[in-house]
Amino acid sequence: MRTFVKLFIVISAMFVSVCAIAANDSYDVFVPISKYLGKGDVESLSSWFADNLEISIMSSTNDSSKNQAKQILKSFFDSHTPRSFEINHTASRSNSKYALGYLNAGGELFEVTIFVSNCKDRYKIQQLKIDRIR
Repeated sequence: MRTFVKLFIVISAMFVSVCAIAANDSYDVFVPISKYLGKGDVESLSSWFADNLEISIMSSTNDSSKNQAKQILKSFFDSHTPRSFEINHTASRSNSKYALGYLNAGGELFEVTIFVSNCKDRYKIQQLKIDRIR
């Protein structure tokens, strides 16, 4: 009977470990990013920015520092108050991920492209592109 209990404990511990690993792999980096985009929360969103990133808003592209990108996005949100953001497509390869979504802001619809890459065990936004849908 003791052997059975010990075996049960070992198998249970292995099962919990496997579930925890699976939960980490299934973490969706775009959940918090989407939330901040939909709210226009530049401060929280900028915590996901890489130190240097490419930000493109309505065909105006800039290679920017984190602080510059923050100011550019704040200016955009000041002119286009966000109402909602929804991701329609994601893909991943190696240590990078990609998302395509739609931002409803200021009574207009924008297509948003986000590229993130894994740097030091944390995903950071490398590119953020916002284009008006015609």
